[in-house]
Amino acid sequence: MDWKPDRKAKKAIYKQLAEYIENGIADGTFPPDKPLPSERSLAKELNLNRSTVIAAYDEIESNGLIKRNRGSGTTISKDIWGITKKRIPSWNRYVEAGSFLPNLPVTQKIRKEIEEQNLINMASGELSEDLFPIKDLRNITSTRSYAGSIGYDHPQGNRILRETILKHVRDSRRIESSPGSILITSGAQQAIHLVVQCLLKPGDAVAIEEPSYHYSLPIFKSAGLRIFYLPVDNDGINPEDLISLYKKHRIRMIFLNPIFQNPSGTLLNEKRRKSILEISSEHGIPVVEDDPYSLTSFSGEQISSLKSMDVNGNVLYISSLSKIVASGLRIGWIIGPKPVIERLSDAKQQIDFGHASFNQWIANDFLESNEFKHHIKNLVVQLRKRRDQIVSSLSEFLGDQVNFLIPEGGIHIWCEIKKDFNEVQLLEESIKRGVIYVPGSTMGSKKNCVRFTFASANEENIHEGIRRFASALQVI
Repeated sequence: MDWKPDRKAKKAIYKQLAEYIENGIADGTFPPDKPLPSERSLAKELNLNRSTVIAAYDEIESNGLIKRNRGSGTTISKDIWGITKKRIPSWNRYVEAGSFLPNLPVTQKIRKEIEEQNLINMASGELSEDLFPIKDLRNITSTRSYAGSIGYDHPQGNRILRETILKHVRDSRRIESSPGSILITSGAQQAIHLVVQCLLKPGDAVAIEEPSYHYSLPIFKSAGLRIFYLPVDNDGINPEDLISLYKKHRIRMIFLNPIFQNPSGTLLNEKRRKSILEISSEHGIPVVEDDPYSLTSFSGEQISSLKSMDVNGNVLYISSLSKIVASGLRIGWIIGPKPVIERLSDAKQQIDFGHASFNQWIANDFLESNEFKHHIKNLVVQLRKRRDQIVSSLSEFLGDQVNFLIPEGGIHIWCEIKKDFNEVQLLEESIKRGVIYVPGSTMGSKKNCVRFTFASANEENIHEGIRRFASALQVI
């Protein structure tokens, strides 16, 4: 065989081989009366892994061009052009051709490892189940009658829940709004997705923090946006960096997580918050504020969100119950100008015909209850204990090998490891030792960083998890 794979090409080798064989079948290079080379012999002849040849034959078989018969080898289908031939779609091509990009491979691996292994989980960005108010939520469903409709609800979400959320954000976050200016979503993730899909177009420039969990979201690249980064220091982003980016790239939208930011744990100081709002107003740049953690302040201080300081209507405010009540409840919201909310609501209705009525009822009754306030108070106490534990454990097992900012709220701690290491090797070694976390590359370009979530494990497991991580770091 004269053909050789182009190992420098972007196209996968198995796809190159599949195309070569398909073309050879079409032009007669591979005659229909002779079997194709076996997987083993073809792999040897081309100096390829056998798995590569198998993948190529899988691709060709899915197109209906060949038949693989146990004992007699691989032959060309006798009915390639026949009208009776039942063709199997080339699903691999469809999977790879979709416009919505998949999660990063390391993100997929973390999810798979958590599902399949009994690991100390310091990767999942959520509360551990012992912090969920399960008893309170069960009490709502068992002792209170559901009187709402089980049909489609209002496109923006149940009005009673919207009014309850507005009271909640007014009392706890100093945000004033109206029922027509809020949309109930399936968590903050859907809210961000709707904003990206409905308010931006391919080629638009957006600014996000670095590091940031936004960095790992494929929805920005799927939408064809140009992404520019705002470095985060101990006081959040620097407004001067935003001005510089705007002048160079005409930034169309800013995505910020200003209060106990994920992953850095930083709090954007008040002076910088005011400056960002001034820049937004001067240049007409919308700000999308994601605020999942402001109620977790360990000092008990009520922190002003950007939205609470926004007098011009420049901020789209996103929050949810995922990080403070239960991730599985899937209740989030967007607060913004009515025309924007109506546009996003229309898109959400096209996707799912509105939010689940039953979940909205549970969320409404819990938010209205005294149990919610007790839950938040207890949650803050427990999160602070876990924060203190991870700080203590990092100091004990890693000492001066690691730098980190001690967060004053939220659920994450961002660590910079002083020694160079292979990120993949460290993650694999840590998993072998029974602990998992999020590598820094998924959240920014800075090297040698990791994110630990201290809300997803109890104090004992946090201590043991950091010990296991430190032992993994020593051997790579």
